[in-house]
Amino acid sequence: MNEGIYNHLLRSYKSNQKSLSVLIDPEVHSNKNKLSQFLKVLGSNQIDYIFIGGSLIKNPDINPLIKFLKSRTEIPLVLFPGNGLCLSESADAVLFLSLISGRNPELLIGQHVPVAAALKKSNIEVIPTGYMLIDGGRPTSVSYLSFTNPIPNDKPEIASSTAIAGELLGMKLIYLEAGSGAQIPVPAFMIQQVRKSIDIPLIVGGGINTTEKAINALHAGADMIVIGNKLEQNPDFIKDVSYVLKKFNESLDIH
Repeated sequence: MNEGIYNHLLRSYKSNQKSLSVLIDPEVHSNKNKLSQFLKVLGSNQIDYIFIGGSLIKNPDINPLIKFLKSRTEIPLVLFPGNGLCLSESADAVLFLSLISGRNPELLIGQHVPVAAALKKSNIEVIPTGYMLIDGGRPTSVSYLSFTNPIPNDKPEIASSTAIAGELLGMKLIYLEAGSGAQIPVPAFMIQQVRKSIDIPLIVGGGINTTEKAINALHAGADMIVIGNKLEQNPDFIKDVSYVLKKFNESLDIH
């Protein structure tokens, strides 16, 4: 993608074109045969990005996975690191996540410092991202490992103020996350209020396991939705979500 990942996201946001990303957890997708089949399913649908990461990474060396993915797909690869170790210069971009919904200094800036100089020297595109955990109805790995509490899902004013603060601090993206396998996705009214409050692209993920939930997130103002856990159970679900994105971007009524 010659224009760069962020410029493409920004252009899509300004033209009201929605994006779809699939999250690949290195720990879950360790079997190359299964991963090859999974990539074939992705390749037959309209997928904009592949996010790579997870809350708990046992083996921080993800270079073999990146190399494998590059050999089998042209979909841009974006790192979604659970910590400062899960990095690879072979990826196309990295979401440089700051957990702005929490008060853990390690995840606000602490883990960023040791890798900052290496990232600046690398060729990988670095995208500062304000990462916000929203209560998804159950405890999640990321809330447990990050020692932070999610924003209550009935407090959109807290979410919007936090997102505004992230934007004013220089974040280029805001990511609302309900957590892997969330029982409740980020509520539409919260997405809507955050979308109205900021002027940068908005990503929404966690608990989007039906086409109805995908449609609700898109109509509420998500510029990109991220699908992960559901695809581990049913890879063919991506066909339905891809169709939703296609029709949404064609400005057709998909209700």
